[in-house]
Amino acid sequence: MSQELKTIQASNHPIYFNENGYPALNLHLSQNKYSTIFIIVDTNTNEFCLPKLLPLIETDSVIEIIEFEAGEINKNIDTCIQIWNVLTELGADRKSLIINLGGGVVTDLGGFVASTFKRGIDFINIPTTLLSMVDASVGGKNGVDLGNLKNQIGVFNLPLMVIVDTEYLETMPQNEMRSGLAEMLKHGLIYDQKYWEQFLNLKEIDYADFDQLIYRSVEIKNEIVTIDPKEKGLRKALNFGHTLGHAIESYFLESDAKETLLHGEAIAVGMILESYISLKKQLISPSEYHQIKATLKSIYEDIIFNETDMNPIIDLLVHDKKNEYGAIQFALIETIGKIKINQLVENELILEAFEDYKS
Repeated sequence: MSQELKTIQASNHPIYFNENGYPALNLHLSQNKYSTIFIIVDTNTNEFCLPKLLPLIETDSVIEIIEFEAGEINKNIDTCIQIWNVLTELGADRKSLIINLGGGVVTDLGGFVASTFKRGIDFINIPTTLLSMVDASVGGKNGVDLGNLKNQIGVFNLPLMVIVDTEYLETMPQNEMRSGLAEMLKHGLIYDQKYWEQFLNLKEIDYADFDQLIYRSVEIKNEIVTIDPKEKGLRKALNFGHTLGHAIESYFLESDAKETLLHGEAIAVGMILESYISLKKQLISPSEYHQIKATLKSIYEDIIFNETDMNPIIDLLVHDKKNEYGAIQFALIETIGKIKINQLVENELILEAFEDYKS
């Protein structure tokens, strides 16, 4: 294990790392007499992560486990209704606590369930995937999908604390690790060129230092979110790669002919496409673009797009939450490490970006 990582103070709540998290959790439990503690898990985290967490919790409160089927396809209001019903049956009240143990689906959905049950009860997030550690764990966004449209229903509401324990990553498949890596790469591209450059030779990264890279990623996201909690300005930078990435992810989710993509796989494509758009708008140099494209393509397999895929993907952009007054807004990069928000992009340029991606 690398050196001890300091606690990051996010707006109104701490983010603890590794072994620092559990004493803080137990102190909180001893100071707040919760009537019941509900741990929300999915089928994966119930099997792989809950056995690690349970022995570390010290409390006299009753602990109840609520499990739902893993997968983005279950991140919807029906799952919430089932969990609200279980909470009700088990006598949850306003003095109950929810601990969300899982990846982004669990923390997004569990945070939404907690924020809305009896107008809001306390919750704590323990992210177990790389993606949720560097992305979903920070920023107070909670929500669910509406059909295939990502995160359309939700609230901003902060957990009491977040515990990032990288030991949970030992159970992660490689493709899930790559999915989370996409958000780390994004943080470098939009905010910190030196951080981005640490990933240019992935084979040489010492995984003992990987905790430091995760830490810096959380730090970057927290700095941005602290300045702009409700996404009025700078926080839109975090949407780089996501305007097209989310549309691609949604399209592949609903299309019977397509394999569902992991979030990071879709975002990696989105970052290449939006970097091309940045190039065409003369915000980045050709050499920067080629570096971004080559790096991402060396990590992520190419996604195949047919002519018939283009229009449905572009149609999905209309539902992007950054849009204002019907105009589609992009966050583009302006040299590596800087961002330019609220950029309007014509459909022709989007199609051209797809053509370049295929080449």
